[in-house]
Amino acid sequence: MQKISIIFFGTHNFAATILEGLLKSPFVSVDLVITQPDRPVGREQKLQPSPVKILAQKHNLPIDQPQNLKNYELRVTSYGLHLAIVAQYGLLIPENIINAPKLGTLNIHTSLLPKYRGASPIQSALINGEKKTGVTIMKMDKGLDTGPILLQKTLKISPDDTYTILDEKLAKIGLQALTEALPKYIQGKLKPKPQKNAKATACKQLTREDGKIDWNKPAQEIYNLYRGLTPWPGVWTQWENKRLKLLRIQPANRKLGSGQVAVENDKIFIGCDKKSIEVLELQLEGKKATTAKMFINGHQNIDDTMLK
Repeated sequence: MQKISIIFFGTHNFAATILEGLLKSPFVSVDLVITQPDRPVGREQKLQPSPVKILAQKHNLPIDQPQNLKNYELRVTSYGLHLAIVAQYGLLIPENIINAPKLGTLNIHTSLLPKYRGASPIQSALINGEKKTGVTIMKMDKGLDTGPILLQKTLKISPDDTYTILDEKLAKIGLQALTEALPKYIQGKLKPKPQKNAKATACKQLTREDGKIDWNKPAQEIYNLYRGLTPWPGVWTQWENKRLKLLRIQPANRKLGSGQVAVENDKIFIGCDKKSIEVLELQLEGKKATTAKMFINGHQNIDDTMLK
C-alpha cells in the first residue's frame, strides 16, 4: 500500500509517543507537525518546547506553532493533505481544518467514549476512582469528542496509578490502537460507528483551584484527587495563610479529626472524614520541596494544628 501524507497535531508526552510510532509506520508519511507554542517554565520562566516539537526537530520534520487555529491556513498544496491525526494537542481545531483532509481527521482520545468527553479524561477517571479506562480512535466532527468511533482498547487502572503513570500506559495502547486502525481505515475497511450520546459524560478544563483539598472528604477520595492532579495542577491545602502543596501522599489508618495534623516518628498525618493520609513530600509557598522529616524539623509548630 502506498504511503499517504498526514499532518500531525499534538503537544504533550502522550502525543510524542504516538508521533514516534507514526514515524515508523509503513502506511503514512508525516509531512507537517503542528504543536503548541513554546511555554515559559520554572522560576526563570524560560521558554520550553513541547515534547512533540523536540521529537519533530530530532527527525527534521516541518513544524508550525500557531497561537490558535482560528485564522490558520493549512498548507494543502504542499502536502497533499490526505489525513490529519490529533493526539493531546490542547487547542481548539476549527471545523474547516477538521474537514480539510481527504480522509478527514482522526483523534486518539484517552477515554472510552462517550464517557469523559472533554479536556481532562485521564484526570477525571482517576479522581472518580474508576477501575478501568482506555483509548478511542475516533473521526472528528465539529462537536467536542462527539465524532464516530473507529476502534477502542480498554485498560485496567491500578490502585496507585497517578496521571503520569496512566498517561504513559494509555500512550502505549493508543499507539497499538492507531496502528491497528490506520491501514483498515485508509483502505475503507473500517467504518466509523456513531457514539451513544445518551450515555455521554463530560469533563472540564482543570485549574489550580481544583487541587484544593476538602478535609471533610474520605481519605480515598483525597488520595484519588492527588492521583489525578499530580503533577499538575497538584493538590494543596492552606497553612498559616500560605499554600501548602502536597507532592506525595498515601492513605493511612490514623484516626484524627478532619483537617487535624499529627506528627509521629518524623511522619506527618492529616485527618479526613474516614481515616487519614500520610504526607511524604510537601512544599510550602515560596519554599523548596522537602521531605516530611525535614519539614517537621523546620516547622515544629505544625503538630496538632487544624487545616481547612
